[in-house]
Amino acid sequence: MESMLNKLKSTVTKVTADVTSAVMGNPVTREFEVGRHIASGGPGMCWRIYNGTKKSTKQEVAVFVFDKKMIDKYQKFEKDQIIDSLKKGVQQLTRLRHPRLLTVQHPLEESRDCLAFCTEPVFASLSNVLGQWENLPTPMPNDIKEYKLYDVETKYGLLQISEGLSFLHSGVKMVHGNLCPENIILNKSGAWKIMGFDFSISSANPSDAEPKYTCKEWEPNLPPLCLPNPEYLAPEYILSVSCDSASDMYSLGVVMHAVFNEGKPVFQVNKHDIFKSFSRQLDQLSTMSPALLNKIPEEVREHVKMLLSVTPNVRPDADQITKIPFFDDVGAVTLQYFDSLFQRDNLQKSQFYKGLPKVLPKLPKRVVVYRILPALTSEFVNPDMVPFVLPNVLLIAEECTKDEYIRLILPDLTPVFKQQEPIQASNMILLIFLQKMDLLLTKTPAEDIKNSVLPMVYRALEAPSVQIQELCLNIIPTFANLIDYPSMKNSLIPRIKSACLQTSSLAVRVNSLVCLGKILEYMDKWFVIDEILPFLQQIPSREPAVLMGILGIYKCTFSHKKLGIPKEHLATKSLPHLVSLSIDNNLNLNQFNSFMVVIRDMLSRMEAEHKTKLEQLHVMQEQQRSINITNPGSQSEETKSPPSTGNQIDDIFGSTRVNGKENGSAAPAPQPNRMSLTLEEKQRLAKEQEQAAKLRSQQPLAPQTIKPASTSNTKTKDLTSSLLNNMTSLNNMSLANTARPAPVQGTTIAAFPSSSPMLGPMGAPVSNGFNPPMAFQTGGMGMGMRPTGPGLYGGMATTTSTPNFGALTQNQGPIGQTNKAHDMSALDSLFTPSQPKVTLNQMGPKATPGTNSPWLNQFGSPQNAQTQMQGASVGMGGVPSGFGMQANPFFSPQNFSQTPAAPSLNQSGIKHSASVNNDLKDLFG
Repeated sequence: MESMLNKLKSTVTKVTADVTSAVMGNPVTREFEVGRHIASGGPGMCWRIYNGTKKSTKQEVAVFVFDKKMIDKYQKFEKDQIIDSLKKGVQQLTRLRHPRLLTVQHPLEESRDCLAFCTEPVFASLSNVLGQWENLPTPMPNDIKEYKLYDVETKYGLLQISEGLSFLHSGVKMVHGNLCPENIILNKSGAWKIMGFDFSISSANPSDAEPKYTCKEWEPNLPPLCLPNPEYLAPEYILSVSCDSASDMYSLGVVMHAVFNEGKPVFQVNKHDIFKSFSRQLDQLSTMSPALLNKIPEEVREHVKMLLSVTPNVRPDADQITKIPFFDDVGAVTLQYFDSLFQRDNLQKSQFYKGLPKVLPKLPKRVVVYRILPALTSEFVNPDMVPFVLPNVLLIAEECTKDEYIRLILPDLTPVFKQQEPIQASNMILLIFLQKMDLLLTKTPAEDIKNSVLPMVYRALEAPSVQIQELCLNIIPTFANLIDYPSMKNSLIPRIKSACLQTSSLAVRVNSLVCLGKILEYMDKWFVIDEILPFLQQIPSREPAVLMGILGIYKCTFSHKKLGIPKEHLATKSLPHLVSLSIDNNLNLNQFNSFMVVIRDMLSRMEAEHKTKLEQLHVMQEQQRSINITNPGSQSEETKSPPSTGNQIDDIFGSTRVNGKENGSAAPAPQPNRMSLTLEEKQRLAKEQEQAAKLRSQQPLAPQTIKPASTSNTKTKDLTSSLLNNMTSLNNMSLANTARPAPVQGTTIAAFPSSSPMLGPMGAPVSNGFNPPMAFQTGGMGMGMRPTGPGLYGGMATTTSTPNFGALTQNQGPIGQTNKAHDMSALDSLFTPSQPKVTLNQMGPKATPGTNSPWLNQFGSPQNAQTQMQGASVGMGGVPSGFGMQANPFFSPQNFSQTPAAPSLNQSGIKHSASVNNDLKDLFG
């Protein structure tokens, strides 16, 4: 590991030293930062190419450096010739300005050690791409080593060189004199540019129609850097010392041959005997073999053959070459059009950009990303063109990696996110971005989403265009999981609510509700209860679609396993609101049924939860009572009845206290403990229990057959009448928290109200025929209660002030025996058979088989009503339901089994959009 680090350190140090030594002291370094060595080019591949940046503007450039150490082996005058030749080429290039010539950003600067100048950003020379790697860094850059030219790049590159030659020959009246792959540069966007004007020849009479060029004789003794590349020179240049524009066209023919033949020229030239080589070459060109051009595409083969003709007049000129069918390729034409966009007006540009999406998939990704994309993003400075350019940029972004998107596209998109002028263009930009929101959110970093993308979404929700609002509301659920909760809570939800309340479009209002329903799962329970549900009551319109949207939000919140609605909210707010909406006249039958299903579910849940709570409370109370009865000494001072508490059994047996005296006695007699009962008392208790059991086995008494057992002249009140007359007072009272043992034969029971709960034999509660077992709340029944003495078993005393509304006696005892306990078994058998003590949920009212009691039937069966309620599906009472595509009615339209019918009359002035029916169909099935 250490050796690898040392090797890496030495490599970095070496590269840094090379760069430093290459440009040390050169004035170029004052304005430009020089980076790494990336390529080579120029005559004899003598120029090293470095990437760099301008210090003041951070503009990217390429720095060409010629290290004078390369020519240390030459004599002084030869060195001077080489330096002069290189200087001439750069100076000539600096004076010429054309899209097909390499653009110089900073002129040539000379120092003691090197020559340097700066140009537009460069990728490599054509020689590097074709496999000539002289003067390249070590190790070889992979991007050059693995670079392969696509057909469209080759076609358009050759077309660009032809256009450059046309400019030189026709516009400048100049012959390049050394056109070869090493003098053709590929810039960073892939365009082919001409450089290397070291041996260029200007016309002696530039104003004449037929220019004349003076050619220098070939001097083989000069250093190679002072001579053009002989393998690309026309034969007349060597053999007849003449040249003209046709000589450059021959060089173009050899370049075309090299491009299609892995960088190999037509002939290899012996530089030591160049005249003999060219003579032999001339003979071969006169009788050119077809095999010589077999790798050149057939559609351009004849044109290359003409370019390589021995006779200069036969060679086509540069303007003719640009018009051959070989270059009529859709990709080449598209790239050519981009290079001439600055000459087009907005209408022509817009038509071109509209058709561009059909062409982009046919082009290689490298061409699109590095050649077309920069041209597109440069149009963002023209606000009117952004709506036409943006779809193409986003189409390219889909094919880019996230890193490429962040590096090449996002910096140019950031200003477009914020563009708001002109209004029409801004609205179109919003629509385009909204349609590609998934792309933006998946490839844009989180910080840029928060700062650039989400503000644009908020602006779309507030846009005046209904179409933009609808589209925005439709796409928000697709990326809601990517929005942080504070932004959703504080920025997004308030704008959706505002759009719903303030719009005049039914489609926007419905889509707002649908949007909220779909993103409920990303919200907090209490935020939904405090902000979303109250908002539903503020919606003024009553169209069926709106009502069904409100119902859907209630249903989603109610059934969601993370959300849910508390029973207090159900009882006081949700159910009253839904019930009032359910009877709206605009709803059809299916819609009304949907409301009722949800309402029943809510009622069932509320009933189940509250019943469970009451059962638990009742069980706790019963446990406390049993503790108080069996262990009175353990009762705390706070729970004792002041001033003293007697056994509650005294109340059951009719023992009362009046002014501190028991049944008129001067003082209460102490009761024996149950364990110390005399034999007589035990026999009497056994006899009373036997008679009570006989009475319980009898059929319940019907109201019309009840007759007083006493022979007294006073008629006993009918039980039904007594019960009905005392319903009001019964509902306002509750029974004491005391259990009562089984009644004893001969007991007289006072009519309602009673100070203790109605208990059947063995202490089981009884039903009153109206509700489930009479587990009334304690307290409030014993009005003006007074303490009684200790009971029969020495237990706690009870308090009672029960008025006697007329006693019903089953077996009246002897006159004067007022202290005898009264038998309640007749009343017990009226309500329910004797059964063991059970919990509340097992104590529903049950009719005795074979009994048809009009008194019970006249009030209906509460149990049946309860069963119907519980028959409705409870979303959360049983198995918790999930909240995904299946459980959310907004994602599952089949949960609403009806299609909301459009109201015949628009009651709230809502404009009906054409897309409403489609939205509702998607929503509700």
